[in-house]
Amino acid sequence: MKIFISGGCKNGKSYYAQHLAKAQRAKQEDPLYYVATMKPVDREDDRRILKHQQDREGWGFTTIEQPVDIEKILTQCGHGCSFLLDSLTALLMNEMFLPNGDVNETAVKKITNALRQITDKINNIVIVSDYIYSDVAFYDPITEKYRKFLAEIDCAAAAHCNVVLEVAYTNIIVHKGKEMFGGIRLS
Repeated sequence: MKIFISGGCKNGKSYYAQHLAKAQRAKQEDPLYYVATMKPVDREDDRRILKHQQDREGWGFTTIEQPVDIEKILTQCGHGCSFLLDSLTALLMNEMFLPNGDVNETAVKKITNALRQITDKINNIVIVSDYIYSDVAFYDPITEKYRKFLAEIDCAAAAHCNVVLEVAYTNIIVHKGKEMFGGIRLS
């Protein structure tokens, strides 16, 4: 199953996604990959990464650090594998805002193409993103472009997945694939 999860920041999406990715494996010994896209820029990011690592400790995940060029995870793909890609939000930031200060206007196209490749080849994947593009407030032009790009990427991910979920304060809302999705509740 290919599952896309979106929702507000810091509301349990990653924890829930870990449960779903683990449940997707056909057999306990099948590979389970956590695709980490975040490049930490401050202490809060370091704490967040550490919390995610602690949360999945002992679950059998092999971490793949892939902050850009997400299609490279396809080299790990084998029969029975399950992937958790966390997150499109960080991936876009890394692809769009270059180290030299330039803004890569083609990041959205690059990521949507990579998502198509990934979802065509990987049978079991959970993709996580943050729902940050519905504020009524307006931001500076670059931030608005980032939000627009993330919305486009999330739409592409949702289109390529069998199941689309929204996590809102530990409530799971199924937007697509209800008939396929039995559901795992957050506790």
